[in-house]
Amino acid sequence: MEALVINQPASVDPARKPRRKPTKGLVIGGTLLLLFLLVAVFPGVISPHDPYAQSLMRRMRPPVWAGGSWTYPLGTDTFGRDYLSRLAHGARISLFVGFGGAALAGLIGAGLGILAGYFGGWVDRFVSFVVATRLALPSLLMALAVLQIAGSGLAIVIAVLALTHWDRFAVVMRTVVRQVAGMDYVTRARAMGSSDLRIIGQEVLPNVTSQLIVVFTLEVAQCILAAAVLSFLGLGIQAPEPSWGLMMSEGRVMLTVNPWLITLAGIALMVLVLAVNLVGDGLRELLAPKGPQ
Repeated sequence: MEALVINQPASVDPARKPRRKPTKGLVIGGTLLLLFLLVAVFPGVISPHDPYAQSLMRRMRPPVWAGGSWTYPLGTDTFGRDYLSRLAHGARISLFVGFGGAALAGLIGAGLGILAGYFGGWVDRFVSFVVATRLALPSLLMALAVLQIAGSGLAIVIAVLALTHWDRFAVVMRTVVRQVAGMDYVTRARAMGSSDLRIIGQEVLPNVTSQLIVVFTLEVAQCILAAAVLSFLGLGIQAPEPSWGLMMSEGRVMLTVNPWLITLAGIALMVLVLAVNLVGDGLRELLAPKGPQ
C-alpha cells in the first residue's frame, strides 16, 4: 500500500495556471518608455539650460560630435536655444498629448462600444452608423479642419486627437462586450435581478479590461505621432513650446546645412513611438487568452 502511495503522481491544483513570461519586446519597450517617462517628469536632470532662453550669440552651434562643446551637447537651434533642453522638455509634451488624447478617446469610444455590445438592437445600429461615419472621414484632414477653425493649443490638440482616434476603442469594445454579454455569469446576474449598470460595472468591465489596455497603449503611439504631424504642419502645438514636430518643422529649412536640427527630434519621436508599440504588442501577447494546449 505504501508503494502505491509513493508511486502515485502528485496532484495538480486546477486553480494554478502557468503564467506567461513577458516577451523581449515588452521588456525592451517598457524600459525605453520608462526612460522617456523619467525624462518627462524630471527634464532638468539632463537639460542643463532653459529650453525657452534665446540668444543670437550662440545660435546654430553644432553638436559635440560635429565640433561643438559639451556646454551644448546637442548644439543650439536657429534662435540659440539649447537643443538638448528642448528635446527633454518635448518628451513631456509628447507623452502628455499621447496619453491625454488616448485617454479621452478611450472614454468616448469604449463607452459607445460597451453600450452597443451590451444592449444591441437599435443602440448597436446607431453606434455602428456613427463609427462608419467617422471612418469615412480622413483623420488628418478632419483634424486640420478643426484646428483651423478652433485654433491651436495643447487642450485643443488633445480634444482633436480624441475625436479622431476613438473609433478603434468602439469597434474592439463592441466585439468583446458582445461575447462577454452572452456568458453564463451575465445571464445569471440578469436572472437574479441585477441592474444593467451593475452588470456592466461588475461583470462586463472586469472581463474586457485587458483588451482595453492593449488598445489604449497602441492608441497612445498613434496620438503621439499624429500630434507631431500636426505640429510639423503648423496647426498643432505652437511656438515657443518644445514640441518635437515643431522642432522638426523649424529645422527643415536648415536640413542641408545643419541636419541634426530635424534628425535628432525625428529619432526621439521614432524611438518613443517604437517603445509604446512594443509595449502594446507585448501586452497583447501577455494578456491574450490561451488557446487549447
